[in-house]
Amino acid sequence: MGLVLFPGDDDTSSPDVPWSCTGFGAFRRWLAQAEGFALDEMHGFGGQRPWNDVFTTLAPLPDHPDDDGPDLTPAQCAAILPRPREIVDQPQGGSTDPRPQRHMDDARQLVVVLQLRIGKDVDLLLG
Repeated sequence: MGLVLFPGDDDTSSPDVPWSCTGFGAFRRWLAQAEGFALDEMHGFGGQRPWNDVFTTLAPLPDHPDDDGPDLTPAQCAAILPRPREIVDQPQGGSTDPRPQRHMDDARQLVVVLQLRIGKDVDLLLG
């Protein structure tokens, strides 16, 4: 079982970002680390730190339930978009570990999906 982020445009040919549930969890942890906090410290992930204590435009994504929850609105997607662009544009170390590269690829695909979603003015769905 897995989940997919996709534009709510009813176009099955639209790009999406698919993950296994484990993969989405790892991607959220990677995003949190890139933003300078540990996801395990956050409310809903075993910690007590409230989400309003974290100042990042990415918060709606790592804080989103992986099994249900509200769609991300056009305004949220527009606010999120610049940060994954910045993350993927940062120089990466020469690690041979494939996981960071997978997260970078996912972040690049997320940028494509966010741009499309904003252009079509439709919600971003997680299903």
